[in-house]
Amino acid sequence: MVIAIGFEGSANKLGIGIIRDGEVLSNPRDTYITPPGQGFLPRDTAKHHQAVALEVLHKALKEAHLKPEDIDVICYTKGPGMGAPLVSTALVARTVAQLWNKPIVAVNHCIGHIEMGRLVTGAENPTVLYVSGGNTQVIAYLQRRYRIFGETIDIAVGNCLDRFARVLKLSNDPSPGYNIEQLAKKGKKFLELPYAVKGMDVSFSGLLSYIEEKATGLIESGEYTAEDLCFSLQETVFAMLVEITERAMAHCGSQEVLIVGGVGCNERLQEMMKIMADERGAHLYATDERFCIDNGAMIAQAGYLMYKSGQTTPLAETSCTQRFRTDEVEVTWRD
Repeated sequence: MVIAIGFEGSANKLGIGIIRDGEVLSNPRDTYITPPGQGFLPRDTAKHHQAVALEVLHKALKEAHLKPEDIDVICYTKGPGMGAPLVSTALVARTVAQLWNKPIVAVNHCIGHIEMGRLVTGAENPTVLYVSGGNTQVIAYLQRRYRIFGETIDIAVGNCLDRFARVLKLSNDPSPGYNIEQLAKKGKKFLELPYAVKGMDVSFSGLLSYIEEKATGLIESGEYTAEDLCFSLQETVFAMLVEITERAMAHCGSQEVLIVGGVGCNERLQEMMKIMADERGAHLYATDERFCIDNGAMIAQAGYLMYKSGQTTPLAETSCTQRFRTDEVEVTWRD
């Protein structure tokens, strides 16, 4: 049996998870939360990760009832992500690997999400919609690569939602996207927004600029409420995502769709995707906030699969990169 520990810190969450042959033994995380109306800066986020890393590591080992000598392989996020937080987390992983004398595996963050989604839901070969604060991609597996069929050409969908939450001065606790979702449930009046699907790709920056510029005036005039605007934004961006996902499913002849990434927790997105899947006679797979949101277990799972297929990373090559495409990784653990 292989026991893998995963270190994830590509954005504002520091997560450390332990997996034993596909079973999650522990998965604690700590989130860096900033005041309403503010985002998180790389330097401050890295300081947060440095401050809580040992505490989260002790918690992961304690919850799993394991000692360092029980661990077989150390896995960490190589990228993509924010530079300073990635480096802080990789430093912890490298140090632990040397102290415990264990092999280390560098993991692609996006592939961590996909493999965790496949493990938790049991999806075999799904078309994947990966939606988070930093990434928006439609992915399908073919010939040892996770191929990107469509993606955002500017900002990620999660970034679009987060930045609108800042305009409304919504709380960042537990996350701005979650708070937009709760307001959207009370929205009644739909505001037509720019709908930017370009072939298989999507664009959110123009739509965001449009609603940012109009929001204050519309709310102050009483024409629309904040709830209406959250509802309108969600409906528009999720319709765009469902459209490109359906097109990829049609192209691949796929009967499974899997939503991963932090925005994948959104129940309205899941509901809209399920309507599309049902119409196609397909099956929707989705996970809850334990595994949708960045966590250490997903890095442990992807690293475990890589390690089992014979991959390890030499210590000299355990660097980080802010840009690391999903289709750059050779998938040696799948046929």
